[in-house]
Amino acid sequence: MAEFPQRVFSGMQPTSTLHLGNYLGALTNWVAMQESYDCVYCVVDMHAITVWQDPAELTRAIREVTAAYLAAGVDPKKSIIFNQSQVAQHAELAWVFNCVARLGWLNRMTQFKEKAGKDRENASVGLYAYPNLMAADILLYKATHVPVGEDQKQHLELARDIAQKFNNDFAEQIAARGLGTGELGFFPQPEPMIQGPAPRVMSLRDGTKKMSKSDASDYSRINLTDDAETIAQKVRKAKTDPEALPSEEKGLEGRPEAENLVGIYAGLSGESRAQVLGQFGGGQFSAFKAALVDLAVAKLAPIAGEMRRLLADPSHIDGILGQGAERAAEIAAPIMRDVKDVVGFVRAR
Repeated sequence: MAEFPQRVFSGMQPTSTLHLGNYLGALTNWVAMQESYDCVYCVVDMHAITVWQDPAELTRAIREVTAAYLAAGVDPKKSIIFNQSQVAQHAELAWVFNCVARLGWLNRMTQFKEKAGKDRENASVGLYAYPNLMAADILLYKATHVPVGEDQKQHLELARDIAQKFNNDFAEQIAARGLGTGELGFFPQPEPMIQGPAPRVMSLRDGTKKMSKSDASDYSRINLTDDAETIAQKVRKAKTDPEALPSEEKGLEGRPEAENLVGIYAGLSGESRAQVLGQFGGGQFSAFKAALVDLAVAKLAPIAGEMRRLLADPSHIDGILGQGAERAAEIAAPIMRDVKDVVGFVRAR
């Protein structure tokens, strides 16, 4: 049976500075994936404006997130790196998907309820329809794999539903034009990829809460722009408990702060949690934290330094995004033309 080419799509919003959770939960995996997959990595600036953004700040943030991608090791020669708004087909396909997706599907999206809060009537239509644009982002490149966090799995499931419904609704037209991939249809069913020893990094101040850009305390996270001194200070001040580290993973149960710091060490070192505990288990947190400080500074401070270097030349970043957008459009434009033909739109030949 014919198969879709193995392609990864992922992106991050340029809404504030990226942090350690973004690095360990996404960027390290992105870097590894570009060795084995055809990778498309996007700065999803159209998603960002689902809530109001200061235009000047949005411009700065788009460049900063791009700099983070590059500094972390995403290579524009191996992967496509661009910002979403430069490829018009994202918006075009999102509208088609607005007409394919069902209202009941969107009503079940828990993230809209969380972001809109109690004042849902004042939320933007874009925030409500955000999952349809996310589906368009993925399916516009017929991506087969999507690295996602737990909080995005529901949106990816919706993308799969939209792909299936489009394939079913237009099966006759797809077959008549020979546009499908065998029995798989026009669009693939993208698979989630959740990898690594630290896919979910928690707050340094509260191990029960996810590390977040929106947390009021800057000490809750390590920003990718933090210098060595700031990184070290934040690790030293990270919340712990008075007990020694356990020698086995089951000993971390009920100890969220200990579990989080062990996971961070594992993610930064490339070791398993079991290996980390084999090295530090039975010892006090002071010795473990000292080692974590050294490791975090060694791994993260160079990223901050490289980001500062890149951001000093915004035209260079803009050039990478522009070249990436051209490469992305080379994939997206013919797929969108086929979608228009399948749907029945008339276009110039």
